[in-house]
Amino acid sequence: MKQWITQKFPALFFATGFLVGVGALVRAARDSSGPAFPMPAVMIAVYLCWVLLEARITFRTARMQDTEDDHGTEIVYGLSRFATVVAALYGPLPDTAPLWAAGPLSLVLAGIALRLVSIRTLGVFYSHRVRKDAEHRVATSGPYRLLRHPAYSGMILAHVGLVAYFLNPLSVALLLLAFVPAVVWRISVEEKVMSAVAGYRDFMAGRKRLVPFLW
Repeated sequence: MKQWITQKFPALFFATGFLVGVGALVRAARDSSGPAFPMPAVMIAVYLCWVLLEARITFRTARMQDTEDDHGTEIVYGLSRFATVVAALYGPLPDTAPLWAAGPLSLVLAGIALRLVSIRTLGVFYSHRVRKDAEHRVATSGPYRLLRHPAYSGMILAHVGLVAYFLNPLSVALLLLAFVPAVVWRISVEEKVMSAVAGYRDFMAGRKRLVPFLW
């Protein structure tokens, strides 16, 4: 049962999350005042496009053989992200001018760009599930010149922008108390697994985890 849940979770999570996002998009387009395609709907549409861009990796992960490396972080990380996004998108819709939305939207786009570049840099070694391949190699190019986990940095940055725009107490609490701690836990698990890869300890010594010069 545990193995079935682990293997099916990425696809089920994608399908559920995408449908919930589409529902939020319809709600925002219908209920927001202003132009025909208001800013809340724009923000949600951008987020859904991001989800689609990672869909190939999601389904590739679902086909991978289960290992003990992940320790359940994929599920905790995914559910905390889902809860944060739902709380943001289904809270009160902001009635703001496009100029105010520019800041949060810029954070979302910057986070998505950083994450996608990081994923592209890792190539076939990237997975939504913590795992170590026999041929794993340490990436030191692109964003990995500065950070150990730029894909997670991009993930957090994008969600900070999303929550900042659809601002409500529940989404902020979930972001700070559930989603970010889930990412931090996942990083600790991932670094223990990856420390067995040749050169990874040296890679860790020369870079911060998520924020340059800080952590």
